[in-house]
Amino acid sequence: MRYKHFEAIEKHAGLLGVLIAIMVSLGGLAEITPLFVKASAAAAPPGYPPYDALRLAGKDIYVREGCYLCHSQMIRSLRFETQRYGEHSSASESAYDRPFQWGSKRTGPDLARVGGKYSDEWHRLHLTAPRAVVPESNMPNYAWLAERTVDVTTVQGRMQTLRRLGDPYTDADIAAAADALEDKTELDALVAYLQGLGVRNKPQAPGAPAAP
Repeated sequence: MRYKHFEAIEKHAGLLGVLIAIMVSLGGLAEITPLFVKASAAAAPPGYPPYDALRLAGKDIYVREGCYLCHSQMIRSLRFETQRYGEHSSASESAYDRPFQWGSKRTGPDLARVGGKYSDEWHRLHLTAPRAVVPESNMPNYAWLAERTVDVTTVQGRMQTLRRLGDPYTDADIAAAADALEDKTELDALVAYLQGLGVRNKPQAPGAPAAP
């Protein structure tokens, strides 16, 4: 009797297709669901502060200009990756990233550990005229960033929203954003964001002084 059931399924392509789809769906859920649960449970470790106002503005500019389309921020735990870019990435480093910058697309180098590798002036020149420092670069110019000032109201509103999502911004942090961003250009903000990657977003031991 049992074999007749199998025979009936094998002879009806439509039924077989539906059952295969159900089994594949169940298998996929069994593999994917734990990953989503683990990702949603990820929290920033002790001593890991959220982005300050200037770096937060820079991160939003980074996303707005589509920098993530050519530069990932995910160093894999493979020897050739860590030798070139540094220590492999961990989920805790992206605890305050919305959206996160992980990915596999690299037209340019990974930027997860770029902070401190170059001077502020190098970054400014590279962003405004990339081929002046990297002749083979196909990166577009972003010279206009030096002409635009950061919108303080937008950044403060962003900090308030992120606080509702769980980022530990205080009223004092939000109020201080006005002074921190005074006369700052979008280029200043983007350079500050890049200079902090792999430095200011690296978890600190409890009680350790915050990164400068």
